[in-house]
Amino acid sequence: MSKSKLEYIWLDGHEPTQNMRSKTKVEENFSGKLEDCSMWSFDGSSTEQASGGASDCLLKPVAIYPDPARENGYLVMSEVLNADGTPHASNARAAIDDDNNDFWFGFEQEYFLMDTKTDLPLGFPRGGFPGPQGKYYCSVGGRYTWGRDFVEEHADLCIKAGLNFEGINQEVAPGQWEFQLFAKGAKKAGDEIWVARYLLDRLTEKYGYYIEYHPKPIKGDWNGSGMHANFSNTTLRTCGSKETYEAICEAFRPVAEKHIDVYGAYNDERLTGLHETAHVSDFSYGVSDRGASIRIPIITVEKGWKGWLEDRRPASNADPYKVAGRIIKTVKSAKI
Repeated sequence: MSKSKLEYIWLDGHEPTQNMRSKTKVEENFSGKLEDCSMWSFDGSSTEQASGGASDCLLKPVAIYPDPARENGYLVMSEVLNADGTPHASNARAAIDDDNNDFWFGFEQEYFLMDTKTDLPLGFPRGGFPGPQGKYYCSVGGRYTWGRDFVEEHADLCIKAGLNFEGINQEVAPGQWEFQLFAKGAKKAGDEIWVARYLLDRLTEKYGYYIEYHPKPIKGDWNGSGMHANFSNTTLRTCGSKETYEAICEAFRPVAEKHIDVYGAYNDERLTGLHETAHVSDFSYGVSDRGASIRIPIITVEKGWKGWLEDRRPASNADPYKVAGRIIKTVKSAKI
């Protein structure tokens, strides 16, 4: 008789930024299949999702991955439901309108690796600053690179878990890194970002680090952190029309504020018009323009306007479910 450890992962009800929660359920003779993951419950009064007098919330398993760091372990991404089985108000995944998985997403997750002893990013000396930006992006060598052993281990964990992990690189500021994930289907893309974040956060316990997802943790002339959203649907992948691309981009203009509302807290501190960002109050798009709200990749143009778009506004602390859901709604509203 074998026993398996199922780590149920969910998002709590904290505002303005939800946190991950998880707990372990031990099952005998578990098949490893999602359909054999049972519903579970938790104390919602401890996660800002219920009152003490009616505290039970339900966990509905929606995706499962092998846990690369635990023997006979699995990672079970879960939606939060009310006691009556309806989606909880904090459950943005259930509201995504992509049941046919027509939308594909590639998220670029930036973050800062923080030292628990100094509460500063790796590479920042206590009481001072490292040299200015310019030599850290995609750097190599101990003078300009910090945390490589950590990010390499995280990449290995994600790959072993079966995530569609596509790459890593050091970013523009010291201690700032990025990983990329791609998935066909908005819900799956969100699942994989959250599971990758879970593995990232859990790994910090081993190193004495923590992850800072705030979009502008270091004030001044330092880059902030985003979660650029590359997206496409059948129309974008096949239309071959500049006019169609422009019509879809224009659909974002009148709802720009609604996008910013779900693109992460404190994002105005990052979207200043500097450091490869558009200003939070502006909306723009352009070919190969990293200072625009939406970048039209040059490869899309070179392939005859068949490809994808990149929304550069989502912050590093944004919920990928909310980001994807809002993008889908806007794209579907385009008059083409």
